Amino acid sequence: MVEISSEVESDICFITVKGDVDASSSIHLDQSINEATRQFKKILIDCQHLNYISSAGLGVFMSYINDLEEKGIKMILFNMSPKVHHVFEILGLDQLLKITGTEAEAKEIVNGV
Repeated sequence: MVEISSEVESDICFITVKGDVDASSSIHLDQSINEATRQFKKILIDCQHLNYISSAGLGVFMSYINDLEEKGIKMILFNMSPKVHHVFEILGLDQLLKITGTEAEAKEIVNGV
């Protein structure tokens, strides 16, 4: 089960992911990211409470890589547990997506500081 919430701070869309993203719940993650990419150029995804992500969930992130580049959207994932970060590393997604340790680091990058 996954719980996804969004909030806006200035010109940044924050998406918080809690729980497990698997085949049945990845559609909710996809919907949230899709909506954010239509409205914002800066998207920060808080993964602090992301306990598990399946290949379907990883596929959601992979499906946006080209769109982000083409549309000039900065999307940064932060607060990821070592276990979840390792899954991104195994597939090389840590090289294709920006992942930082903290919200402060993510804000600095997204704002070009």
